[in-house]
Amino acid sequence: MSEVEALIQKAKESLDAARSLLRDGYPDFAASRAYYAMFYVAEALLAIMGQSYRKHSAVITAFGLEYAKQAKLDAKFHQYLIAAQNYRNVGDYGIEAHVSKADAESVCAWAEAFIRVAEPLLSAPEGQS
Repeated sequence: MSEVEALIQKAKESLDAARSLLRDGYPDFAASRAYYAMFYVAEALLAIMGQSYRKHSAVITAFGLEYAKQAKLDAKFHQYLIAAQNYRNVGDYGIEAHVSKADAESVCAWAEAFIRVAEPLLSAPEGQS
């Protein structure tokens, strides 16, 4: 399995886990897993361009520059990724603040849509992304 295939598989599994957590009443953790689903998709999209980053902020910035700004994908996905990271931070680190069920559902929907629109780009012949 290639790195890109592994990242997409991990994204899908993270989304499945997010949905399970949401069903079980854990919106904080569901939002976090849904963010990671989106993060893995962004990593895969950058990997097909030969780019790899260590920091989440670098992945998000590079995705914005390479895909949103260049109109390879709708810029809303960059905005969703930024918002999802904020929800992840609340879900993972918030003590008094929490992610609502509705917000966690939104992040899951964003992740599902991101996977759906990214897959054709990731399976396109090299150089056609």
